[in-house]
Amino acid sequence: MAIRSFSPSFMRIGVLTAALQELTPRKVRDRDPDRAIEDWAAFARDVGADRMQLSAALHPSESDVPPEAMMDPVANTLDLRKPFTRERAKRVHAALDANRVGLSDIAYFDNLLHDDPGLRNRKHDFMRRVFDAAELLGVRAVCGFVGRNQKRSLEQNLDDFRESFVPLLKEAKARKLVYRVEQCPMPGWTTSDNFHNNIAYAPGPWIALWRICEKAGVGAQFRIHYDPSHAILMGQDTRSLFQYLRDEGVPFLIGGFHVKGQVIDAKGVSAWGYGGQTMGRDDARAPVNAWKKQTVLCEHELPGTARHDPLAYLQNRTVDWLDHQLAARELLELDVAETDLVVEHEYGPARVQDREKLKPILAGSIAFTRKIDEAAACMWALQNEVLPAQGIRVQGRGREAYRS
Repeated sequence: MAIRSFSPSFMRIGVLTAALQELTPRKVRDRDPDRAIEDWAAFARDVGADRMQLSAALHPSESDVPPEAMMDPVANTLDLRKPFTRERAKRVHAALDANRVGLSDIAYFDNLLHDDPGLRNRKHDFMRRVFDAAELLGVRAVCGFVGRNQKRSLEQNLDDFRESFVPLLKEAKARKLVYRVEQCPMPGWTTSDNFHNNIAYAPGPWIALWRICEKAGVGAQFRIHYDPSHAILMGQDTRSLFQYLRDEGVPFLIGGFHVKGQVIDAKGVSAWGYGGQTMGRDDARAPVNAWKKQTVLCEHELPGTARHDPLAYLQNRTVDWLDHQLAARELLELDVAETDLVVEHEYGPARVQDREKLKPILAGSIAFTRKIDEAAACMWALQNEVLPAQGIRVQGRGREAYRS
């Protein structure tokens, strides 16, 4: 009988820089585009993060969406109004090295299937600039959305994806990059009744899109940046979702994680059902109201800020973080030590744009995320390596997929 050593493997903990958009004041950032990254590297060190997910976006002066309609109106920590050069990359790496912080990837969240050809081209051109910056910075992944053409059906959007998005993935392949799609349905992106405005919102669509990519020779470039808050919004639980990917033979599709929760408001669901409400508002006059399709149902959670609620876990009304990390190890194909858990902060009441106020909040959430992952890693190693090697059974049943 072999004796297996206890050797848990932990994930790296990161933070999305959109969490504090005004860390560097706009008037300073606009004059010195890379100052924001330097300031964020120091802040990431202070809050205990191993890595940063670097937020990129069209400058507010260039965006087609008014700031008042956006969740992250100035989230361009990486400023790409001017070309990102090797000299700029050296400056960024110097800041990262000085603070002992790495980059997980670069994130640019926009509608890359916009129905306006001019706007679509502008967004694609910006994504190419993101690709170029990623290559110069030595990161291997870019994170973003697919989006949706509002003038076409979901089925027709598959053709649009094939014709318009696959060429972007070919450019990513040429730069040896992976494109990870976050699965938010983006219900507030439009003032219409549409709820699914990012067609890559669930495993069924992921697989359909990946198959298109496989046929085009870019299947390895298409991966998912999984965020459990969006699964909760769709009535899904993480374990069942991961099991479905495994059952369908694609447990490799998830390549990264946003660590963001969601707390469902049962009263809101009782009033409007999943899908949200669109009546009794003037969204055209006040576009930010469009987000009520989501916010009448739920509120984002910064990991560690929601109460421990076992019944809510079983009813898929909030994220069971421990089981999330266990299920990832049990059901997905991951190189755990090379996998990043990126804390994304969108919990409204705690979304203060003040460094000193936000610092202990983010530090606590990042510490919570680290400890949850460490606990899951220890459980997994003990139950899947140490005990089986000695023929000792594991106790109990545990949470089961498709049985919420």
